[in-house]
Order: sequence, then C-alpha cells, then structure tokens
Amino acid sequence: MKTSRAKVAPNRKSGVSNSKGIFKGGIFRLIFRILKLVIIVFVVGSVFFVVLFRFVNPPVTYLMIERGFERKSAGKEWKIDKKWINFDEIADPMKRAAVAAEDQKFLDHFGFDFKAMEAAIDKNAHSHKLQGGSTISQQTAKNIFLWQGRSYLRKGLEAWFTILIETFWSKKRIMEVYLNEIEMGDGIYGVEAASQAYFHKSAHDLNNYQAAAIASIWPDPLKWSATDPSDYVRHRQYLIRKNMRRLGPLDF
Repeated sequence: MKTSRAKVAPNRKSGVSNSKGIFKGGIFRLIFRILKLVIIVFVVGSVFFVVLFRFVNPPVTYLMIERGFERKSAGKEWKIDKKWINFDEIADPMKRAAVAAEDQKFLDHFGFDFKAMEAAIDKNAHSHKLQGGSTISQQTAKNIFLWQGRSYLRKGLEAWFTILIETFWSKKRIMEVYLNEIEMGDGIYGVEAASQAYFHKSAHDLNNYQAAAIASIWPDPLKWSATDPSDYVRHRQYLIRKNMRRLGPLDF
C-alpha cells in the first residue's frame, strides 16, 4: 500500500528574512570590528606618543599651527617664536610662579584637582565669564595632544591624556613641557621666548617680579601684556607673588 507524501513548498519569505538577518548581522560585526580596530589604534598610538615625548621634545602643537594660519589670514607673517630651555636651566621663580598662578596643588595631585573643578563649575553657573579649573597636567595634555575648545569629546580626550602623562612622565617633565609649549603672546611660545621678548634676558635669569608678570598673562596672552599691564593684570601679578612666597621652594 502506497503512502502519499505531501510536497512541502519552500518558504521563500522565510528565506528572504534569514538572508536579511545574516546581512544585518554581518554589517554589525563589521562595524564592531572597525570600531575595535580604531580603539586599539588610538590607545596604542596615544601611549606611543606620550612615551615618545617623555624623551623627545614636542616640535610643534596644533595651537601653534592654528595661530600661524590666523596670522596669515590677518595679513601678518607666519610666526612661531619658540626656544626650548631645559627644566634645570629655568629660574626657580618661574617654576614657582607657574604653580602659584595655575595649580597650587600640582605636586600633590594625580592630574586633577576636583575641588578646583567644583569651584569653577559653581562660579560659571552664576557668571558670564567662564573660569577654568584645569590643572597644569590637564593644560599640558591639551596643549601637546589636542585642539582648543570646550566640547565633551575634547574634555574626555584631555582626561585620557592627562592620566597618561601622569603615569609615564614625572612632575618635572610635565612642568618642563608646559613651560616650553604654553602660549605667551602673539606668535610667542614658552618661557624662554617670552623672557627674551618681554625682558631681553634668558628665562634662567628671571626674578620674582618678572616671572609673576609672565605668569599673569597666561589666561589671555593675546590680550594682556606682561610689561604694560592693566590694573587687573597688575593685581594678578601681586596675588601670584603673594602665593609664590607662601609656596616657598618646590621639591620636583
């Protein structure tokens, strides 16, 4: 006796759905692999350059190039006045002025001063003039590895590079790079170039008053003058010198 077998027609709709699912799954896997590769390259690359700049002096920064193009667009000549000076050759008053002006807990923290951040956030909430709470380590990370701005992405990258330089560099190296790369005026970068431009001497020979004058203009070096200060800048210089006396010698 023959048993009849019903033929089962192929479910084409199901096959199409499975194909779409496989295609979408493949796309997601590809995107995931690309993102993973990007993250790995970024992490390895950032660690490489941080370790490299522990021993090699950074030749140029994004800000220097940006300012150079700004000068060209304004009809001025290209200018990057920068003269590297080793840490031990920088006058002690200049180092103390930097700490007194920008980050009085520099030698004690691991890159972040959370109390200063909280104070800045609270003040900015009630003022139109923004105040920064960045440490010298954070400013160094931003100056060397990043661009200017206030986006969440840049602040996140700044925190990452701050952790890296605090891990791989000494406080002495962080201060050395900071003092040699910071913007000091129109086309002027680093304390040696600033000392030569404003006081016609090496940063090795700066006294307390001259060091405080240079440090006083860092928040806005394109607007403020170290040698012809406004009343506000002159008051900043007084406060910096006062903090320098309170800090005393620094143990790097």
